[in-house]
Amino acid sequence: MRIREFHDEQWLPRPIDEVFPFFADAGNLQHLTPPWIRFKILTPRPIEMRPGALIDYRLRVHGIPLRWRSEITVWEPPFRFVDEQRRGPYRLWVHEHSFQSRDGGTLCRDTVRYAVPFDMLSHRLFVRPDIERIFAFRRGVLMERFGPVPLENPSPEPAKTAGIS
Repeated sequence: MRIREFHDEQWLPRPIDEVFPFFADAGNLQHLTPPWIRFKILTPRPIEMRPGALIDYRLRVHGIPLRWRSEITVWEPPFRFVDEQRRGPYRLWVHEHSFQSRDGGTLCRDTVRYAVPFDMLSHRLFVRPDIERIFAFRRGVLMERFGPVPLENPSPEPAKTAGIS
């Protein structure tokens, strides 16, 4: 079984105590998932996020309906959590989400370790491009939600300098 890794990071201009609670609400996963996947959480809400929490989903991958079950295996708010596929299309799926206060905002990092059936064919043609598209969609949603905030005290206009007229 060949294990692959995918890394993604995004800086959001909001404090960690504002960003992490969004991720701590499992219901927000539906907002972070592209509509073409037709993702739906089946587990009744609210879902208490903690080690051992199980979350069931229904989705479509290239038109094929699938069920997916994740288990939260690490829960360290507001810095990190890990979800692992317990049932689904991958042979292995371990997704670590980490959050770090940086430069007045929050650096969000995702590291996914995964393995797929028929890796030599399916990874390059389908799986890797799908993962990249999903995370690109997610970055867009997060930037819309937590993106640039208007300045409270805009800086004054730059001083006019003498010039040749």
